[in-house]
Amino acid sequence: MAQDIEHYKKIAEEENDITLKMIAIDSVISLSFRKDDELFVSKSLEYIALAKENNHLIGAAKKAINLQNTLTYAMNDPRKAITTIDGVLSHKFKIKDSFLIGALYYRKGRAQYPLDLKEAIEDFTQALINYGHTDVSHKGDAYLFRGRSHSDLGNFVQASKDYQMAYSLFEKIEDYEYMLYVQQGNITMFSINGFFDKAKEERDKYLEKAKELGIENGFASTYYNQALDYGKQAKFKEEFEYLIKAQSELKKNKSKQVFVGINAKLAEFYAREGNFDEAEKHLEMIEADRVTLLDEYPTNLLIFEAAKATFFQMLEQSKKALTHANNRNQLAKKLGHEESKRDSYLQLAEIHESLGNYKTAIAYQKAYVSSKDSIFNESNTFTLAYYQTLYETEKKEKALAEKNNDIKMLENENLSFKRQMVFLALLVIGGFAVILLFRNQKHLRYNKILQERFSQELIVSQEKERIRISKDLHDGIGQQLLLIKNKLIKSKDDGVKLMVENAIDEIRTISRDLHPFQLQELGITKAIEYALANVDENTNLFISSEIDNIDSQFSPEQEVNIYRIVQESLTNIIKHAKAEAIKVSVMKLSKLIIITVKDNGTGFDFLEKRKNIKTLGLKTLQERTKFLNGQMKVQSIKNGGTLLEFQIPVK
Repeated sequence: MAQDIEHYKKIAEEENDITLKMIAIDSVISLSFRKDDELFVSKSLEYIALAKENNHLIGAAKKAINLQNTLTYAMNDPRKAITTIDGVLSHKFKIKDSFLIGALYYRKGRAQYPLDLKEAIEDFTQALINYGHTDVSHKGDAYLFRGRSHSDLGNFVQASKDYQMAYSLFEKIEDYEYMLYVQQGNITMFSINGFFDKAKEERDKYLEKAKELGIENGFASTYYNQALDYGKQAKFKEEFEYLIKAQSELKKNKSKQVFVGINAKLAEFYAREGNFDEAEKHLEMIEADRVTLLDEYPTNLLIFEAAKATFFQMLEQSKKALTHANNRNQLAKKLGHEESKRDSYLQLAEIHESLGNYKTAIAYQKAYVSSKDSIFNESNTFTLAYYQTLYETEKKEKALAEKNNDIKMLENENLSFKRQMVFLALLVIGGFAVILLFRNQKHLRYNKILQERFSQELIVSQEKERIRISKDLHDGIGQQLLLIKNKLIKSKDDGVKLMVENAIDEIRTISRDLHPFQLQELGITKAIEYALANVDENTNLFISSEIDNIDSQFSPEQEVNIYRIVQESLTNIIKHAKAEAIKVSVMKLSKLIIITVKDNGTGFDFLEKRKNIKTLGLKTLQERTKFLNGQMKVQSIKNGGTLLEFQIPVK
């Protein structure tokens, strides 16, 4: 793998042709993804810059979209992700694909989420404007994260609407995992608004459903949030119990925010208990990786400052506590975290009181009450909306139940008669249906067997005819041309001699294509490599390959078909794809050979091509694959390249 990366890095550095240079950089990006984050980021940025310079904005957009997650989370540099995406969005009017515009705004919103919730909401809104009606899952993601942002800002009514939209979209495509994520968002709102029993009930349902679906990567955050609820209710024993549960789940969920939150709350718990050594240990666990955990994540820093303030407050070191409490208050204001801002006012009031600053303490106490009233009013609005929805649902269910009772009373009067008639009708129809189905299935099976037999016999017949013609060309015309060449050498007629030599070369090429003699002489592996070398030598295509040795795995007849599959795939690309590069791989597994042929050409609609009776290339490939008891997969979109994959079993 490292050798491949170095190979493509060298091409990228030395190549002057922009297209080939970008292909080489793209290869480095693909090989370094999730293996070397620094190389992945640097080459992605290089590709984006080249793509923008050469007006290849679609390529730049795709790379910026793929880069966001690594920059934001792996490299802890969300601001760089925002700058990169903004650089592409500055050319958005030249990008015709609205899905890409939507995805750029969505990814920018994800990068903004830990930094500026209001900006994140604007970006998620722009994503929803640009996504099309078919982009269901992507719209669901945008609604989900916009809902989370609104919830963090205390806009609970709007958050509830966004969660409802996200849930309905994920339900439409039966994405149960993301339906659970939406459920978590609603649970958080129940918690913030004081519906602690409802939040606990919904969390228990969530955990049960997640276990049933095998989705356990969110358990740490779920236990952590339940611990926070117990803390708000001053149930500190239960809070500690759930913090320990959350801590044990951290190995399954590597979330930096959950790690900071759990250890910060454990530090607060131990500080309140007077166990300052244990409290300090948990704070040091966070500070040990400050750059990764805090410096690029203001939300984590907010949680940490609250814990430090509480730690020094319990130690009665009020001045140090005041510093961290002020930091917490300023950061909460900047991020717009209403609940944390409210709690910081109360903490500041307590600290100033301990310092004898009674006027300042009263001012912060008033600010706390005012903030609490504001959140209370928003909470009441959310509560009203929640219970209104609940009331409307119950009212509809009651009306539906009454209608069902009326219908049942009418149905009971003639139920017996209907049952008899329906039973007789079903019996007769069922009998006819079984007979027709049996005959139809038998007929279809017979036709399918005939069709497959005919296709296989046709392929065998074609191969025999090719061998015959190849031998005739080689032994007949080829030998005669050699005799003519020898006579011309004696007569020293160089012009005619050159024409005859060209004719001999052409006859040999046709003969080799008709019957690959290199199969018998070199084996299937070398034959495939020879075919690729021939394409590389005689075309302008950039060829790359990874060929495992598969000699002695198949019978001669099977090897011919495998060779033809590779040969015909390459021929189709040369004739139709308008490609610049081809990658071929032959992978040997224990009981399977996987052959892939990938190009960066114009692509096509597979179903449309398959229905077109004039398009025999794909159909021939399918028949050859069936002859080998294998499977053929095609991935292609217009202007997006084509990937052919052939899975052939080995006995």
